[in-house]
Amino acid sequence: MSVLSVEVQGSTREFQRIVGSFKRDDGPTVVCVGGIHGNEASGVVALKEVFSVLQSKRPSFRGELVGVAGNLSALSRSLRYINEDLNRIWTPERVRQIKTTAPSPFEDGEDVEMRELLAALEAVFDRSRGEVYFMDLHTSSAFGAPFVLLGDTLRNRRFAFEFPVPVILGLEEQIDGTLLEYVNGLGHVTLGFEAGEHHQTTSVENQEAAIWIALMAAGNLESGSVSEAEEARNKLTASVDHLPQVLEIRYRHEVKPHDDFVMQKGFRNFQKIHARERLATDRHGDVLAECDGRILLPLYQGLGDDGFFIGRDIKPFWLRVSSLLRYLRADRLVPWLPGVRRHPDQPNTFVVNRQVARWLVPQIFHLLGFRKKRVTGDKIIVSRRLYDLRGPNG
Repeated sequence: MSVLSVEVQGSTREFQRIVGSFKRDDGPTVVCVGGIHGNEASGVVALKEVFSVLQSKRPSFRGELVGVAGNLSALSRSLRYINEDLNRIWTPERVRQIKTTAPSPFEDGEDVEMRELLAALEAVFDRSRGEVYFMDLHTSSAFGAPFVLLGDTLRNRRFAFEFPVPVILGLEEQIDGTLLEYVNGLGHVTLGFEAGEHHQTTSVENQEAAIWIALMAAGNLESGSVSEAEEARNKLTASVDHLPQVLEIRYRHEVKPHDDFVMQKGFRNFQKIHARERLATDRHGDVLAECDGRILLPLYQGLGDDGFFIGRDIKPFWLRVSSLLRYLRADRLVPWLPGVRRHPDQPNTFVVNRQVARWLVPQIFHLLGFRKKRVTGDKIIVSRRLYDLRGPNG
């Protein structure tokens, strides 16, 4: 495995693909990936700190924690990626290609990274003997409070709500080819953790707190066994004062090559914005907010195809309604909605006729977990993730 050094917050640190592993007895497996974007190294730094504490204190522990570094080539240059975004290429077709073709001497950049990362993750998944919890550690080019994001399954929700930070629904479904989506499709519990701005020391501290909370939520650590784990919840709680518990993404602004996109200065994650407010400029002129809400992940870096997201607060009541409907298998009634039919080839997928479907149909689909939406002509294809209520083994 290649080893590299990168500059993080003023100090040089050595990274390799497997950051570390700590295992005691049988139990759940927690896998954390840091640095899948090479300019987001704080997750790897935080993992090294957590492993250092575990090795020195040797607490009572069940299962395994594994830390993995994502894009080593990009980390070595502090770039988001080299040739293409490593967190946008985990499509079924691309994974199948990697698995069925031998390595080529002409492979470089993210092709090599994906092949090595996939092999490392599969080795961990294959040796796991309990539930697998997977966390992707990120930072942002904007300042603001930490938050978690997830594919909307009830299993993911249960894990996510163990973290005392805002929970973002619908962001993962706006993007194709993420590592979280791929791992979730294998039947594992997943979430993404956004810790703050790239270069803030608090981002490393927030990542450490998130890892400790994940270990307690998964059942690896007993309450009170490590002081750092007990302090983690207070650390994150203090960082999100007065923010909503849950937001739902309503809009994503995609940035295309040669758009000349420039975000207006000064926006922070969770800042309130108003419809028609100027948020950015591009080669077509002003980029205005599509609706009222809160801005998330405004783009203040050179690389990236997500200009910003707009979310709206959700009352926890609707999440309880959503959970009840899913436990009752209310999705069996969906084909009775006007303009809706099952997809002929894809499970957990419906085809919606936009000319016939009424305005409440999107809200009903969201309650039932159907958040992935793709428009093809006058049709909308909506789908939800597998393993909503339980994993592949029941």
